[in-house]
Amino acid sequence: MRMSHLVGRTMREDPRDATCPSHRFLIRGGYARQVSAGIFSLLPLGKRVVAKIEAIVRQEMDALGAQEVLMPVVLPAELWEESGRYQNVGPELLRFRDRNDKNMLLAMTHEEAVVHLARTEINSYKQLPATLYQIQTKYRDEARPRAGLIRVREFTMKDAYSFHASWECLDEFYEKAREAYIRIFERVGLDNCLCIESDPGMMGGDVAHEFIAVADCGEDVVFVSPDASYKANREVAMAAWKYEKSDPLPLEKVPTPGKQSIEEVAGFLGVGPENTGKAVFYTDSDGNLVFAMIRGDFDVNESKLRKILGVAELAYADDEAIKAAGAEPGFASPMGLDPEKVKIVVDNSIAGSSNLVVGANEKDFHYKNFNLDRDLPDVETVDIALVRDGDPCPLTGAPLKALRGIEVGNIFKLGVKYSEPMNCRFLDSNGKSHPMIMGCYGLGVGRAMAAVVEQSHDEWGPIWPLSIAPFHVHICALDPAKTGVRETADQVYEALTAEGVETIYDDRGAKAGAMFSDADLVGAPLRIIISPKTLADGEVELKKRGEKEGERIPLDALIYVVKTRLNGASDPRK
Repeated sequence: MRMSHLVGRTMREDPRDATCPSHRFLIRGGYARQVSAGIFSLLPLGKRVVAKIEAIVRQEMDALGAQEVLMPVVLPAELWEESGRYQNVGPELLRFRDRNDKNMLLAMTHEEAVVHLARTEINSYKQLPATLYQIQTKYRDEARPRAGLIRVREFTMKDAYSFHASWECLDEFYEKAREAYIRIFERVGLDNCLCIESDPGMMGGDVAHEFIAVADCGEDVVFVSPDASYKANREVAMAAWKYEKSDPLPLEKVPTPGKQSIEEVAGFLGVGPENTGKAVFYTDSDGNLVFAMIRGDFDVNESKLRKILGVAELAYADDEAIKAAGAEPGFASPMGLDPEKVKIVVDNSIAGSSNLVVGANEKDFHYKNFNLDRDLPDVETVDIALVRDGDPCPLTGAPLKALRGIEVGNIFKLGVKYSEPMNCRFLDSNGKSHPMIMGCYGLGVGRAMAAVVEQSHDEWGPIWPLSIAPFHVHICALDPAKTGVRETADQVYEALTAEGVETIYDDRGAKAGAMFSDADLVGAPLRIIISPKTLADGEVELKKRGEKEGERIPLDALIYVVKTRLNGASDPRK
């Protein structure tokens, strides 16, 4: 490709709203252009990178025996009504009516569509297991798109769905899929990608794992032990907290005028936050009031709480709902509350601690010396605490490290969450009908491209791995009007192209500074610099992207050297 013909101009300035390297460089390098908030067009450079990621994904999926299909982006609401998700999913699901006044939606995921497909094509155990996958557009009506291609509204995703006759069969395939994902992310050049336990969330099911590309701009927080034996998303992470019990002291009601927050109460009474009990009220998706009680130095992990309650959503309760249950906002306690009016959930930290300060359910008053086993007996406790950086690992006891990352893939054991309500069934060898057991395997293609840039860049642009680089070699012809430069550059370009080397050739005659700046933004693994100075010695300069110094190569050996370098290293960055 000659740069004089390439559609997609480079930019010298960062986008005003860019907050991370991938956003800056993918826009400045001419890979993508924003159409609207969270909606982008891919230019030829970006499309080349994405196509290579998709090719790797297809190779690994095909090797698993998965079969590629293509399902529609626009779906009838009735499919999602069958599964029960049409009303349960929030405004991120874009709903609309077509010209016939029929309820429709833009698919943000395709469980319902693939179940509809499977139940029309599979009816016998002899056809199982079966795995279908697609690489397709999705739409999620994000309230706050951010970070360029990392959090968008319209995106390309590979989603696969497996169907099984038994849990054992699903377990076996799930592990193979997990290993395939590890290979995919290694092949695309994500050097630091963690496979971690995660919360199934709105997808449902019993087991889920996420693949997190470690990056400072990531929205996800993961906890990793020093020896990497434990890895988990913040939503499900656990820690080996240790608590100290002491002899219970008499319960004492004390005035705390105007002191409502943990910090205010603790400071007023001269105790630490760890000596207090925190009250957090929620309303669940069924409208029920929930009182979560946890020690004052912890925060509630709402994902854990939702799972324990078996509800899809939680929202903070308003003061009227709290008062209606007999509690006092800012001074609440579980003591004396009617369990018919409020569901009380108590964290293990409360049971493991003694003589805590808690609300008295009376304005401007708290209790000192609350002890759960004495003052609220027969209450089961659970883990609803949010893990913090430095908390002890549940396996080794060593301090956990919090890392930020980008979710680039996820896999779920869905079980019969979709197949049962949607009547996706098969007949076993005895002619008995059963719901198919399902797994789901998603991978964000555009996110993977952005995540590679986050992990592999310098201050001038991306440093692409060979596997997904838009071009393998970038030819820079300096002073092309000088004797021999343009002619030599043309010959090198034609020779490399004939050898199947993906080459971009800057034939525009730009100044050296601008040419090298553009080459950094294109980020090809190898750069050939042809100039009057090097040609005078019968040589050209060969430089690896990301390294300051190049090397002189005899012109007559150039093609051989380039091919050897490209064939000898799967990743010239290394």
